[in-house]
Amino acid sequence: MRVYLAGPLFSLAERRFMAHLRDRVDALPGLAALWPGDLFADDDLPAMGAAAKGHIFRGCLAGLGGCDLVVAVLDGPQVDDGTAFEVGYAYARGMAVWGLRTDFRSAGDTAQSLVNCMLECSCQKIFKDIDALMSGLAARAPLCPSGGRA
Repeated sequence: MRVYLAGPLFSLAERRFMAHLRDRVDALPGLAALWPGDLFADDDLPAMGAAAKGHIFRGCLAGLGGCDLVVAVLDGPQVDDGTAFEVGYAYARGMAVWGLRTDFRSAGDTAQSLVNCMLECSCQKIFKDIDALMSGLAARAPLCPSGGRA
């Protein structure tokens, strides 16, 4: 099963977190993570000039289209705008979307909300820590015909 990891990747801390998440997902039998940080070489983008934004956009859409599940990092006082788009796109296409919010702050529309209601209601599940997410992913991983993990 292919898992698309949606989340910000603009700071070193964000990239390290997303790479860690990718490595954790890839370590689960039967799962393969796709992270946009692996789709594009940062050194190549400046040379593309104005064409870089379209290249990134098309690459992310193609990546989403090849995945079975989106895991979206929903941390911060406001969810990353690219992540919000990817969640909405996946939801509109009928893809499963799971959220991960490790941030203890509330960023929602009501006292009971974790994040903006449009994002929260697009997610089938929202996990509050990586270990719980990994357990959920492991339980969803496809089984081989022999009964073992793929």
